[in-house]
Amino acid sequence: MGIPTPTTEKQSEFDPNTMLAMDQESLPIEGQVLRGTQTQTHRGIKSRHAQMIAIGGTIGTSLFVGSGKALALAGPGLLLIAYILICFLVYGVLTATCEMNTFLPVTGASPSYYATRFVSPSLGFALGWLYWYSFGIIVAYEITAAAIVVDYWPNSIPVAVLITIMLVLILALNFAPVSYYGETEFWFASLKVLMIVGLLILSFILFWGGGPHKQRLGFHYWKDPGAMKPYLVEGDTGRFCAFLYVLCYSVFSFNFTPELIVIASGEMKSPRKNIPRAAKMCFYRLLIFYIGSILAMGVICPSDASGLTKGSGVAASPFVIGVRNAGIHGLDSVINAVIITSALSAGNSYLFMSSRSLYSLAVAGGAPKIFTRCNRYGLPYYAVMASSLFAFLAYMNCARSPAIVFNWFISITNTAGFISWICCCGMFHRFRKACRLASITRADLHYSSKTSPYLVWASTIIFPILMLCNGFSVFFPGHWSVTDFLVAYIGIFVFVAIYLIHRLVHWKDAWVFKAEDIDLTSGMEEIEALEFEEGNQETTEDKSKAWRIIRVLWE
Repeated sequence: MGIPTPTTEKQSEFDPNTMLAMDQESLPIEGQVLRGTQTQTHRGIKSRHAQMIAIGGTIGTSLFVGSGKALALAGPGLLLIAYILICFLVYGVLTATCEMNTFLPVTGASPSYYATRFVSPSLGFALGWLYWYSFGIIVAYEITAAAIVVDYWPNSIPVAVLITIMLVLILALNFAPVSYYGETEFWFASLKVLMIVGLLILSFILFWGGGPHKQRLGFHYWKDPGAMKPYLVEGDTGRFCAFLYVLCYSVFSFNFTPELIVIASGEMKSPRKNIPRAAKMCFYRLLIFYIGSILAMGVICPSDASGLTKGSGVAASPFVIGVRNAGIHGLDSVINAVIITSALSAGNSYLFMSSRSLYSLAVAGGAPKIFTRCNRYGLPYYAVMASSLFAFLAYMNCARSPAIVFNWFISITNTAGFISWICCCGMFHRFRKACRLASITRADLHYSSKTSPYLVWASTIIFPILMLCNGFSVFFPGHWSVTDFLVAYIGIFVFVAIYLIHRLVHWKDAWVFKAEDIDLTSGMEEIEALEFEEGNQETTEDKSKAWRIIRVLWE
């Protein structure tokens, strides 16, 4: 846990000294907590970092640009309903992960760690590797997206040069102490939040006719070209198909938001205090920033705008199209600049998550223990180096044929969010059952949402359905394509293959732990010692009057 455990006569069955003595052939047993100067990360993520990371860490180009495609296909009404539903379901997953995480905020925490501990080593193994390669590949995607967005301004800079600049920046931040990551993400996320708030205010002004053209938009674009569009077929069936499409599509704007909080908690100061803060406020921020943004897009941008489907990069952003239509000059470049920082921020976060997922996997015994080694700043440098290799896939976009291969890599991650959230819900149910058998009541938990477990059950039921419907359009007559089918579902096959390989190697292990055998105590001594060490003392930052005012307004 990063601090010594109080001395006791009886040593925990998860003995770190035994683990450190193992060679690479003999990995640590599942659920082990690492201690020692060579294998621990440092808790350098402050409260304000955690608060801003919770909402802004994974917001990238998918919300600002990618949502334009869904707007054009389904219309503003269906898109808004879809985002509201997904917002509630994602919050259900968030409360589930944060409840487990706050109960056991161990160093090296990740959903794969809790899957190993509460469900089975095979599930934790498969989920850990899913996170590692998915996060790593998305880093390359975000770098590529940022480089393409730069082309909005006329320039002759080669794409390879732009990719190199952004790659160096992201790698530098991830090889620095975690406090640098927390600080940069705080400011990156702050820029996103300020831009979204500004765009919401602008949309409200344009709604009432306060733009240069004095045109009162209201909900005009909801009437013409319409709030709901059909997809694949005409009529109500077509509108249902459009709604189902945007339900699946909108998930990518929320991808891995709950997971980022969990993974960051392993290096978070006062995790039992800061995780609930982030979780409790995240729902309102989701409503304001996600739902508000989608509503604003439908107000200022018509769903039949040609730029939504024919535009390239940021030119396809509903916000940019809306600003241009309103006759506001120069603001589109400001939006473009912030979208670039959003892509960099998302790439920065995903590399952090990829490296910490590999570290967590090694902590749980699912990867070579060399990836648990840290430098004096608490940086798992081998894990960061291995995860950084995925970022170089961005260079494949510099040539036409390799770009096709890169798109296939991206396809592997298409269902990763669904798989992750389904697994998170499953491990939450196992955790709750183990708590009931151990006579741990809701009052004993350090965090529990009022919506739990009802919203978690809704997520448990709906997300598997959406995952299977992700590529439903290929099954319509005349739309079958082997390529499209694999793009939609290959990620599921890869995950199942990794899971089955581990099951075959460890055939004698239980498929699922019995609830009474689930370990809810190992590592608790370290966590309690950490709480005792930190006590109720506030950092210098928290003591300042300015920060107290900001915190009250923000929280």
